[in-house]
Amino acid sequence: MPRQEIIRKAKQDKRAGKSASTQAGEFVKDEIDRIRKGKHGARSTKQAIAIGLSEARRAGVDLPPPRKGRTKKATRRSAKYAYEVGQGKRTAKRRPKVSRAVEGVLKKEPRSTASRSALSKQGKRAASQRSAASRSAAARKASHTKGAKVRSTAAKKAARTRARRRS
Repeated sequence: MPRQEIIRKAKQDKRAGKSASTQAGEFVKDEIDRIRKGKHGARSTKQAIAIGLSEARRAGVDLPPPRKGRTKKATRRSAKYAYEVGQGKRTAKRRPKVSRAVEGVLKKEPRSTASRSALSKQGKRAASQRSAASRSAAARKASHTKGAKVRSTAAKKAARTRARRRS
């Protein structure tokens, strides 16, 4: 179960008009932190992200399951159940045996999947599968919900990055 602090941050994002995926990002970040602290591991960076998204759905973030053809059937079904639990349409069946077994397996998985380089590689791979128009639209939407102060900071960071690439 995610910490109350994470749920509070996600609700704050919702009030600020941010997208469901941004709200879910709080849960993904928490999951990455848990792996970095050594609480458990993950087989891949994708798995770590998937665990975070599942927790977000269960906590009530309005993040529908992936469409048909995007992921395998079992993943879609799991996401659908998590989404229904979060929306109050289904009660979660507590299965302590399964929970313990999953935790045991995750504890044996590597922690390197939450490293900076692994996350960077995953982000670049995910972005490369999207069209330029889609990436541009996402950036445009993000700039609207940022606010002047954060937008200014982001612009300064971008300028620093460009300067570093030029030299």
